[in-house]
Amino acid sequence: MKHLIALLALALSTPLAAQDSLPPAPYAYNQLEDPALEEQARELMLTLRCLKCQSQSIADSDAPMAGDMRHQVRTRLAAGETPDQIRLWLIERYGDYVSYEPRVTASTWPLFVIPFVLLLIAGLIIRGRLVARGKPEGGAAG
Repeated sequence: MKHLIALLALALSTPLAAQDSLPPAPYAYNQLEDPALEEQARELMLTLRCLKCQSQSIADSDAPMAGDMRHQVRTRLAAGETPDQIRLWLIERYGDYVSYEPRVTASTWPLFVIPFVLLLIAGLIIRGRLVARGKPEGGAAG
């Protein structure tokens, strides 16, 4: 029974290990020949989050997934797509989290509005306290 469980665990883990053992995509670590296109690629890659590392851009990450994303950016730029088209494609594929520059959508608008509402409420509270402090305490008129 132990051997069967070990064999099953090995069989299930092999595809996961195989993904990291694949050779990197051609443009994962190689720059484009056109310096202007490479500069556009670099600027775009700095604004895209590595989904595996999460604290690094795909330009700075050594994760295989980031390498694949760099390859996609460079390949699509070389094919004539604009950085905005590539960003939208990556967002459609991986979700809004992939971008360090979030979009205002039906599901994200509260994230943009709530800070201003909280500042307005705080301002009204502070104003109310300052006005109350400035009023003389009623009663004795001399």
